[in-house]
Amino acid sequence: MASNSRKTTAKRRARLYRAGRKRKNEGARKSTLSYEELFAGFGAPGEPAPKQ
Repeated sequence: MASNSRKTTAKRRARLYRAGRKRKNEGARKSTLSYEELFAGFGAPGEPAPKQ
């Protein structure tokens, strides 16, 4: 059977890994612009683009 310190270390390592993945996933959720945000400056379809 594993020692208590070995189990504690494994739990801590897993907890830190999960915390990092959660942080990175939250940031990646909104890393790219949506279709509307990306093409917002082009105007409505079928109409000329707005003058800049």
